[in-house]
Amino acid sequence: MAFSLALGAAVITQAVLTAEAVQRIFVEKAALGSIVLLLGTLLAVMIIRTLLMYGNGKVGLHMAAHAKTRMRAMVLQRLTRATMFSSLQGQTGGKVSVALDAVDEADSYFSQYTPRMMEAAIIPILILTAAFALHANTGWIMLCTAPFIPLFMILVGLQTKNKSEEKYEQLAMFSGTFLDSLQGLVTLKIFGRADRQQQEIERSSLGFRDTTMSILKIAFTNTFMLEAIVMLSIGIVALELALQLLVFKSMTFHTAFLVLLLVPEFYSLLKNTGTAFHTGRTSMGAIRKVEQLLEEASQEAHQLSGSPLDEMTHPFAQSEMETYSVSGENQSTSYLPPTIELRNLRFRYASEGFELEVEQLELHPGEQIAIVGKSGSGKTTLLHVISGLLQPTAGAILVNGRPLAQWSEVNWFKQISYITQHPYIFAGTFAENIAIGAGKDVSPKDIEEAAEQAGLADMVAGLENGLDTPVGEAGRGLSGGEKQRLALARAFLKRPAVILFDEPTVGLDLHTERILQRSIASLAKTATMITVAHRLYTIQQADRILFMADGVLADQGTHQELMERLPAYAEMVHMQQRGGIA
Repeated sequence: MAFSLALGAAVITQAVLTAEAVQRIFVEKAALGSIVLLLGTLLAVMIIRTLLMYGNGKVGLHMAAHAKTRMRAMVLQRLTRATMFSSLQGQTGGKVSVALDAVDEADSYFSQYTPRMMEAAIIPILILTAAFALHANTGWIMLCTAPFIPLFMILVGLQTKNKSEEKYEQLAMFSGTFLDSLQGLVTLKIFGRADRQQQEIERSSLGFRDTTMSILKIAFTNTFMLEAIVMLSIGIVALELALQLLVFKSMTFHTAFLVLLLVPEFYSLLKNTGTAFHTGRTSMGAIRKVEQLLEEASQEAHQLSGSPLDEMTHPFAQSEMETYSVSGENQSTSYLPPTIELRNLRFRYASEGFELEVEQLELHPGEQIAIVGKSGSGKTTLLHVISGLLQPTAGAILVNGRPLAQWSEVNWFKQISYITQHPYIFAGTFAENIAIGAGKDVSPKDIEEAAEQAGLADMVAGLENGLDTPVGEAGRGLSGGEKQRLALARAFLKRPAVILFDEPTVGLDLHTERILQRSIASLAKTATMITVAHRLYTIQQADRILFMADGVLADQGTHQELMERLPAYAEMVHMQQRGGIA
């Protein structure tokens, strides 16, 4: 605002000095020596005006840098602090697009639009005041024609904002499709779908191009109309000044020339504001995408605001909590496994989608639980609901008598480990990937012990750099068994109270499977273990087996009890035996 106020004064001063110099030189025929001081002052004012314009631009760039830093920090904070359920929603490419492209596109709103709007709010008023003081008719013409520019800006700006939001919707879709295709390129090639996916990317890319070109079309139309309005307005003022100067002879040349210098400055500022307004509306579409992401986080926080998250220091806190020491050289202390209870639990993926139903289920501390059933019966869904990855649509999950929804998600996930069939391996070393399981700084010795307990010792010993050997993104270069053992090493380092397995031994050779089974048995000695089982012979010694059928917990009991009273379970066992699995 200060720069704009000073810039307005400099614009008017420059016009006054220019008009005075022209009057002295061409009308009064003054000698050059007599106007040196005047010309020097004019040059100084022009330099000051240039510096003020530069300063205003620097302020805008500083605002943009600060705003983008803050916006990106808020987006990243929202993504890292989002609930697990929220993190699973949407495409990764779309989130990357918001965090990078949308935030970058917001630059012009702060670096161009805001400074131009501040200038438009101050400088034209100063020029209009000077015009009224010099020649009232010119002031009235400027006052009557000027509103056409902001009116046109508003009409175009609204359309630009809508198109811009559509553009970033297309960009997010394109980014998501492109990243999904890159991540699944091998699968696409294997199934011969690479060409079709290429066509999908092309279609999405063309959609983004068309939306972008429609915004440029609006921009060109906007520029043309603004130029037309400005030229017409300046022409009307010039005609009126010519009549006063030449026909009615009611105005001096000095005054007419000064007014004629000020009028283009007035309309030029409004025109530049119109262009900046278009740019700002384009940026608003990007900013709106960021706001939507942050609004979702705000709504999430509001929904959880009634939960006593800060009152609980640990999800398994009890009045008399006992601790245990884990086996091995790396002795540590942890909490007892909790009691987990499901009451009248319902979960549905969509209004007409698959539904999970569990009337009553209690998982005792330290139990070894297996979940079995045919494909599509709800095994993995039940595991996801127990883990907190999916939120039930009805009913409750109680942890030590308290609803899971009341516990801090951070504390809850500190005490559980979930090992899937395809654990994600990050680009980095073996040691760095194992250390993720600790959630804190750990020593190299701790990592070595975790690797040894997970059955990685022989493999790591054969590597030139040992645990410092780099691993490719998503575990490139590792076999399925090596990925599973690395995931188990994370769990050994973490020592969770609850361990969830989605049958990690499926697809592994017998030798690797036995190594994993020994490691899992060791890890489960001090924790509650819940396993989704596909190979039934691996869970015959489980304390309890839950049999799922069509999304319903049909029965539960030991292996022998289910063999005797549940024909569907007995049939599954016999089929696997006949297939040579057992």
